[in-house]
Amino acid sequence: MDVVHEAVLRDQWGALRPEFLSDLKGAIGGQDGKQARTLTRELHAADLADVMEAIGSSDSIVLINLLGKNFDVEALAELDSGTRDAVVEELPPEVMVNAIKRLDTDDAVYLIEDLDRQQRSEILAKIPKEDRVALNRALDYPEDTAGRLMQTDYVAVPEFWNVEKVLDHTRATRGLPDDFSEIYVTNASFHLIGWLPLSRILRANRFKPVKDLMDDDQVPLKVTDTKEEVAYQFEQYNLVSAPVIDANGRLVGVLTVDDVVDIIQERAEDDMLRLGGVAASEELLSSVVSITRSRFSWLFVNLLTAILASWVISWFDATIQQMVQIAILMPIVASMGGNAGTQTMTVAVRALATRQLGPFNAIRVVFRECSVGLINGFLFALIMGLFTWWWFGFQALGLIIALAMIINLLAAALAGILLPLALDKLDQDPAVSAAVFLTTVTDVTGFFSFLGLATLWLKMGGGFH
Repeated sequence: MDVVHEAVLRDQWGALRPEFLSDLKGAIGGQDGKQARTLTRELHAADLADVMEAIGSSDSIVLINLLGKNFDVEALAELDSGTRDAVVEELPPEVMVNAIKRLDTDDAVYLIEDLDRQQRSEILAKIPKEDRVALNRALDYPEDTAGRLMQTDYVAVPEFWNVEKVLDHTRATRGLPDDFSEIYVTNASFHLIGWLPLSRILRANRFKPVKDLMDDDQVPLKVTDTKEEVAYQFEQYNLVSAPVIDANGRLVGVLTVDDVVDIIQERAEDDMLRLGGVAASEELLSSVVSITRSRFSWLFVNLLTAILASWVISWFDATIQQMVQIAILMPIVASMGGNAGTQTMTVAVRALATRQLGPFNAIRVVFRECSVGLINGFLFALIMGLFTWWWFGFQALGLIIALAMIINLLAAALAGILLPLALDKLDQDPAVSAAVFLTTVTDVTGFFSFLGLATLWLKMGGGFH
């Protein structure tokens, strides 16, 4: 895209300009195909997808019809799932067929995977048999696995070919992918035995056998590998692409880094949403009903845990009545514990997701987090104890809140690391469940320690003076 058009489309913060959207909506409302084509002519597919999400599915369908052959079908593969479903269900079959013919296998699968069986069958029946077989095979794999995410277009050559034969093959053969960076080497049974980068082919002697040039140390992905496993392999080994094999070890597809970037970003967004008790499926344009339903369950759990914390407070109502300053200071202890625990939990959840935390180093990490919790506990105990003494003039109250601060920050550190480890051990997603349980631990521990120490002090005949 040229710089001038980019400046018209987005503001200095990268957001879509309201003026651009207003002009486009005017063209859509006036059925002005020429204006619509002028406004969108230079847009990248990803930018066009952003525009379609901004104007809504109804206007997007009209826009696609106005653009006709000028519509970049790759934009459909860039839409979020909610907008995609709304758009593709209303598109004429011929538009969908044209899109599937032009898209890579993985993008085509993303486009039709959530259509009902009849609608999908009608569309697939109109595409070439070879493409239809590849799509049906990809759709047979479970969602979010390498088999569903892979491209079935790749370059593979026999092990007995030499460099010259490979180059002639890539020049003359139709149907090869437009872009590729690696060539895969197979035996007579089409089992993967190695791979080599395209740059090595270009630099090698033309009579050199590919078997002498290939690498065989890369572990291929399996069609059943989850997207988390795929993302881990690409992150861990800095892959640009990776072959995918079936249960019999035969080469069936390839995953490229542009697909995995989306997976990594999606995984990070999912973790962030789940830590906040928000469903990973929630999107900006989701309906009020679906958002309310997805958030209600965790808010209800949070309500139960808040009632538990209030119940603990009720045990010490007599103490609170004797000293109103205690009610003023209670939230500080619980809040500090909650924030400290969240810091630990966030690090732990991320470390579990990236496989940096496991049985091999769990004890060391727990000890480290407890040490941090204790040090911070003593530091904030000193700060809060002196502040309470200055504020209310009661030395004993300052000592009690200082001790409670130490106890709660230590408990927060333990809960922040042990809860994610325990949930992961039980095959539960710690990003979803840990936050609510952590809040319960820090609130209950904070209130119980502070109010319990204050009550014990009063029973021992002490006073706040």
